[in-house]
Amino acid sequence: MDMPNLNTTHQFDVIIVGSGGAGLSLALSLPQHFNIAVLAKSTLTEASTFYAQGGVAAVLDETDSIEQHIDDTMIAGAHLCEMDAVKQTVEGGKPSVDFLLRQGVQFTLDEQEQLHLTREGGHSQRRIIHAADATGRAISTTLVQRVQEQQNITIFENFIAIDLITSQKLGLNESNRTLGLYALDEKTQKVHSFLAPFTALACGGAMKAYLYTSNPDIATGDGMAMAYRAGCRVANMEFNQFHPTCLYHPQARSFLITEAMRGEGAYLRLPDGERFMLRFDERAELAPRDIVARAIDYEIKRLGIRHVWLDITHKPAEFVKEHFPTLYARLLELGIDITTDMIPVVPAAHYTCGGVMVDEHSQTDIAGLYAIGETSYTGLHGANRMASNSLLECFVYGMAAAKHIEAHYTADYSSPEVPAWDDSQVTNPDEDVVILQNWDELRATMWNYVGIVRTTKRLERALHRIEMLKREITEYYQDYQVSKNLIELRNLVLVSEMIVRCAMQRKESRGLHFTLDYPELAPELRKTVLIPPNFQVETPLVNE
Repeated sequence: MDMPNLNTTHQFDVIIVGSGGAGLSLALSLPQHFNIAVLAKSTLTEASTFYAQGGVAAVLDETDSIEQHIDDTMIAGAHLCEMDAVKQTVEGGKPSVDFLLRQGVQFTLDEQEQLHLTREGGHSQRRIIHAADATGRAISTTLVQRVQEQQNITIFENFIAIDLITSQKLGLNESNRTLGLYALDEKTQKVHSFLAPFTALACGGAMKAYLYTSNPDIATGDGMAMAYRAGCRVANMEFNQFHPTCLYHPQARSFLITEAMRGEGAYLRLPDGERFMLRFDERAELAPRDIVARAIDYEIKRLGIRHVWLDITHKPAEFVKEHFPTLYARLLELGIDITTDMIPVVPAAHYTCGGVMVDEHSQTDIAGLYAIGETSYTGLHGANRMASNSLLECFVYGMAAAKHIEAHYTADYSSPEVPAWDDSQVTNPDEDVVILQNWDELRATMWNYVGIVRTTKRLERALHRIEMLKREITEYYQDYQVSKNLIELRNLVLVSEMIVRCAMQRKESRGLHFTLDYPELAPELRKTVLIPPNFQVETPLVNE
């Protein structure tokens, strides 16, 4: 159901910010008598889920086991994963697949008409269900269709959440709880108030902080920044995954080459043809992403080249076309026939492993506030996310949040008086070049100083520049009317600061965090936690 009227104050039972797999699985798992709002920053399908090529990891084959999937996840996460979260997620594999099948997602089948399972980096077994090489598109379009059919779900497209409304912010004499949020309607440029006893942040990650990224433009860390400003802790923000194989092509800067291609036998080669991954890890191209990305980065810097090559030309042409139809067609448009030509690839920022701390129900430090998917820190990924575990996490924790909300819902909830958005003290910006300049400087700083390989000096330089940018952006936000670009930049500079501060705390190299000053593993296992100044301790989380 689309947005019904032009009123700028809206009352719901549940507000969901984000329209990817995490947000829509929550919306579809809640009871149909709940009045639900789904806020999409762009169109409903413009979320990271839509662009996911790989699949959903789940133990479905008799040769596989829950224990093996847990072990693979722990190894990929450099043993920093939290066992309770790993167990909950892996055990939720089959229920998640059943949920998706009930919604009508059409996954690829094998010759026996069973779900076809592929293998990706870090997995010891074939356990990735997929829809050819465009799994995210199949999941996203199906869930969007289901949501649009529900009369109890109101969709607000092109609405950008600005900030959460909490009892603490309103000065109410009670423990901190969420009351809703303010959001900008990009079409009318009016700010709306959304009020509800439950709010879920499912807004994806923050990899737009980096100059080169596989993420859509919406990935600006909005949920993480809003939650932190409201009083929620964040954890492990230093662990940012760089996908090893993004297409290197001037006409397709954010185009990902799926991990499944290496899972099906593709090789990584240098310009002289050497299959170089054999020098870095016995698993070669099937090593976890951090190892592969670091190896590519090392060779690019060592040889002074712009990219390496991904080669699947040794496989039969029909095999390649059948397994990777979307990739084959898209690259053919760019003049690359993957059955005969090698693919130029580089690493790019891909996934935020840290996020807003939550418990097993997806609940944050603030009562009534949930974080799901890439926005959250569940403890699943540890120091490195294993391929195709992230979509699984979205569905497991989306359904967990739905159960928790249903159990704590009361029909007689009454919202306190919430003031409308006040922009009487601000003016229209005289020019937007300040935002553009700061945006470019921030992303270049993060790429150059807080990338695949780090040093203490680089992190210090990054923090110095980010603090200056943050002051400028805060001043700009206080003086001028909000816009989409300003909201995103305000969020992204805060999240970038979180990434750097977490990285400075970690005096070791583990998983995705590699620093030349501390190249070894530290003996103790610990997560890095940032505590906001307005944090209240009344609602301790289970996974501390």
